[in-house]
This record gives sequence, structure tokens and C-alpha cells, in this order.
Amino acid sequence: MLPYAPTIVFIGGGPRAAGILERLAANRPGLFEGPLSIHVVEPHAPGSGRIWRYDQSPGLLLNSMSTDITMFTDDSVACDGPAIDGPGLTTWASGVLDGSIRDVPPLEGHLLDQLRTLTPASFPSRQLQGKYLEWFFRRAVAALGPDVAVTVHRDTATAVERCSPEDPALPDVTTRHLVRLASGGVLETDLVVYSLGHTDSRAEPESARLGEFAARHGGFHAAPSYTTDVDYSAIGPGQDVLVSGMGLAFVDLLVLLFEGRGGRFEEGPDGRLDYVPSGAEPRLWAGSRRGVPYHSKISSTLRGGPVGAPRYFTADAVEALLTAHGELDFRTQLWPLIAKDAGYAYYRELFTGYPGRVNGGWDEFSAHFDALDWYSREREDLVAAAIPDATLRLDLEALDQPFSGCAFADHADVERSVVRYIERDLHLRTSPDHSETLALFTALLKVYMELGRLVPQDRLNSRSLQAVHGWWHGFFSFVDSGPPPHRLREMLALHRAGYLHFLGPGMWVRPDEASGRFVAGSFQSPVLIDAAAYIEARLPSPSVARSANPALADLHDAGRGTEQLLLTSDGLHSTGKLLVSGSHEVLAPDGGPHVGLYAIGPWTSGWGAGAFARPGTNAAPFRENDALARRILAELSDTHRSVPLQRKA
Repeated sequence: MLPYAPTIVFIGGGPRAAGILERLAANRPGLFEGPLSIHVVEPHAPGSGRIWRYDQSPGLLLNSMSTDITMFTDDSVACDGPAIDGPGLTTWASGVLDGSIRDVPPLEGHLLDQLRTLTPASFPSRQLQGKYLEWFFRRAVAALGPDVAVTVHRDTATAVERCSPEDPALPDVTTRHLVRLASGGVLETDLVVYSLGHTDSRAEPESARLGEFAARHGGFHAAPSYTTDVDYSAIGPGQDVLVSGMGLAFVDLLVLLFEGRGGRFEEGPDGRLDYVPSGAEPRLWAGSRRGVPYHSKISSTLRGGPVGAPRYFTADAVEALLTAHGELDFRTQLWPLIAKDAGYAYYRELFTGYPGRVNGGWDEFSAHFDALDWYSREREDLVAAAIPDATLRLDLEALDQPFSGCAFADHADVERSVVRYIERDLHLRTSPDHSETLALFTALLKVYMELGRLVPQDRLNSRSLQAVHGWWHGFFSFVDSGPPPHRLREMLALHRAGYLHFLGPGMWVRPDEASGRFVAGSFQSPVLIDAAAYIEARLPSPSVARSANPALADLHDAGRGTEQLLLTSDGLHSTGKLLVSGSHEVLAPDGGPHVGLYAIGPWTSGWGAGAFARPGTNAAPFRENDALARRILAELSDTHRSVPLQRKA
């Protein structure tokens, strides 16, 4: 006679699943008593998963500093469950070195070297981050206690089916599911949590067409994907390669094609970085919609004091809008508040940190600023009178589209402009004399974390949902989620060495059947380049219908899950994301929830917060993890309240 244990299956065992497990452990007392069985289906190491797995280039880095990484739900997180603080990456690394953190398997020599040199301002390797995440997973499992059995299946889930319970000890109301595995195994469970993190999609029609073109003409094409998972061995030394996209995937591409092929960077006596080639390098021609890379991470410190909580984009302000309007519009009602918060933080740092650069005092300026709309002539006049240097005035539209309206005379003009842009960005973000950029960074981060908490998605109109998941996320990533500064210095070094050329903004690429080559240009310049190889250096767009993950594809193809649809003035559009409720329940095409099926992550219609975050920031992923864990425990408690304590063996 064995005690009956309700079962949960996690499809995906990366950092998001680990975070939910930690919250299950923290919330179990008082919500669910008795044994519990948990299965985690993950083909890679649990905790790190695919994206943070050890098996990738050691040269690939996080775009966050070590001090900004934690997996712990600290007391800043506004959630119903208990706060449980713990070591972020920096403290964990110190603990591994001094022996105070012991449950870590032996690390390879190069990782130990990283631990010894790691500082709070370091940008750690993804390999090292993976070890931290794997440690956190083991810690979360241990915290669940002896009456919770956790089984990890190094396997891939391929399908989920609903079934009727065969065990007579189970109540009639129990809904059970079968999770089928690629190995042929089957797991029977009460609840399924799709916690897959980032996933691939099959190529969009246009990318598929380009791939077929390259194959017919003996060329090379890489559709949007995770850079480290693409085989670039077909690209030969000296080969011209067109690259569209200059975000984080582009940064990874540079690492793999240059340092990854034996090249190295050396700093000269004058501080300039030079590239020393290996002879295996291709020659890249890169462009994008903006024509410039993401903004550098910031190394300055604030002079005027910490950036406080949002002042205009607040719970009271949003509640007033919700009360007055049936639907909210992001661009006209929410964005002006966000922009004003960004401006307030930026100008406060200018006034209090650099009084010689402004006219008047902060108290007088802020009193006038408070009373004015961001998009008003009066606010522009106030700033113009207070900030004599026009280059120091915050223009969010110019920040978003730095070359808007520019017409370049020739390719040399394009390249000079992009180089000057990168050099200025590095100066503003690494110089100790421009900490207003850090104030702006922090203000946008705080709002980004608050948006999902304050604004219900079902109160946004369709146009606004598109704006939030499209433009706003892209703008935030461009300004706040860029690479370490030295990656931009490396771009400049590669450009000087002749291995990286810039095509500028408004880049376009088309296949030319007559030549069998790809042709690229820019809508804002006469640049025209052709090459046999083309890389789309960006992540795949979310698409459940085209998902390369078999479990997600099954969910859609079986008609149990559906993509989120938005009705706009020009018709019905799919976001490509799996439609879920505010409680992360998988919703059927008719809008009804599937009992026992949950999904969370960037490919769902939720707010899509990341899996880890900065400590002390009331981080959105930790709020989501806590809410979902409590929902799961409450559902298990309600469903199994009347289950007999024993069943037949």
C-alpha cells in the first residue's frame, strides 16, 4: 500500500522551470500537504537547459554584469509567497572558490579561472552562468523536501494527451494527461507545465524561399535561429557574407566567426583595440532597420543618487486610465507616461550630477516638468532653456531611430556615420562624465518590470498589444539589453581591419536568379553589394503553428492550443504566441481553459519576462513564478482533497 502522490510534469527544465520549482518549495507549507511527484523532461542539463548549456563556445558571454544576475525571489518581489534570498552569481562564485558553497561538481580549469577573476562588473560566460543555474536547480529540488520525488528525464516531450484515470482510488473529477516522450516512454500526470523557454520555429515562407535559392545556386543561407546552433563551416576564409540584423545574435556571430576561428584582439599602447587575424576569417557586410548595433552596456555610476520608483507610470495613474476608458492605447495613453519617467530620471541626473551643464536648479525645473505633458511644446521649451547643449537633450525618437531622415551620399559616408555613432555611444556609456545614460537605462528597466503588473493585457486594444510585444520590447532591448562595451570596440577593430563593413539603415536583401547571388542595399544610400552567403542574424519570430518543438507543434496541430489573434484596422493578425490566460492556463481556440495545462515563457501571450533578473528590482519573472506555483498548489489541493491516502500497490 503506497500513498497517492499527485503528479506534475514540466516540459522543459531550464531556468524557468527551476524558478517555479523553487517557488513550489517556498509555497507548499499551508497550501499543499502530503507527497508530490514531479517529472522534468529536458534533453539538456536541468537548470541550464538549451540556451545556457555548457556545450557552447566559451567566448559567448551574457549581456548582463555578474552583479545583475540572481535566481532568487528576494524581499523586493511583490508576491504572495515568502521571499527567500540567496546568492546571485557574484556571491555564488565567491562561495564556490572559498568552499562555503559545496554542492557544485568539480569545474574545468577555464571556469575556475573565470571564478578567480570575476568581479561584480564582469560579463560572465554563458558556460559559467549555466553552472550557476544547474546549482540553483539542485538547490530548488532539495528544498522541496523528502516527500516530493523529482525525476529528471533527459528526453524530449513529443505530445500531451488527455486521458481518463484508471486508478479507482482517484476521484471522478480528476483530469489526467499522458505526456509522450521521444524515447517511447509515457508519463501520466495531473498537471502539465510547458516551460520551454526560447524555442525554434520552422523558417517563415520568405526565409524558406531564400534557403531554397541558396541551395539551388551552391550558396549559403542561415535563417533566423540561435547563433550557436548554426553550422557556419561552409563559409570559407575571405568569403563575402551579407548579414541582416545587428543585435545580440550579430554579436554572437562575430565571436564565432572571428575569435572562434583563431583570431584575437590586442590593445595597443594608445588604448586602441586591434584585430590580429588567423587567416580563416570571412568578410561581413552588415546592416539592419536601424543600421547600428544595440547600445553598449553602461560602466558609469550615478552622481545624483539612485533612480526611484516610476513617478508618472504608477499604479494610481494606470488605475485612473482603466477607470476612465474601456480599452487603453499604449502609444497615446501609456507611452507618454513612460517617456516622462525616462525624462525625469535623465534630467534629474543631469541637474544633480552635472550642475555646470544646466541653467537653474533641479527643484525649479522639476516643479515645471511635473506639470507638463511629455509631448508638449511647453516641455520642449522648458528643456531648451535649461539645457544649453542640444546634444544633451533627451530625444527618445532620435534614440530609437538614429538615422531617421538621413540620406547618405555613398558607402564611405554610411561607414563613417556608423563608426561615429558607435564611438559616441561608447563615450556616453563608458565615460564617467555621462551617467545620465545610466539614469535613463534604470528608469526604462523599472517601467519594463512594472508594465505587466500594472496593465492587464485584456484591457489593451489590439494595436497596443502589437506595440507592446513589437515596438516597445524592441526599443527597450535596443537601449537596455545591448552587449558589453568591449564588443562594440571589437566591432570597430574588425571594421578597421577590413573584415566588417556597414551597410547602414533600411537594409534590404533579395535573391538574384541571373547571378545566383544575394544582393543587398539600403533604402537610405546607393550602397549595393552581392554575395553568395546570407545570414539572418536574429532570433526566430515566435510561432506555435510553425514551432520546431514537437510538444508545442502537437499542442497546436491537435487543436488544443491556438495562437493569439489580434483584430486591427487592416484585419486579423496572429502574434505567433500561444494563447494563455492571465493565470498561464493554456486556452483552447474557443477561449476556454484546458484543465491541468499551463504554459509560461517568451513564446506565450503573457508578458514574456526573462527567467532571471537583477536582485532588488521586484522582477517580473519572479512574480510570475510565484503566482503560477501557488495556482498549481491550490489546484492540486482542491482536486485531491478527497483522494484516499492509500491505493493498491
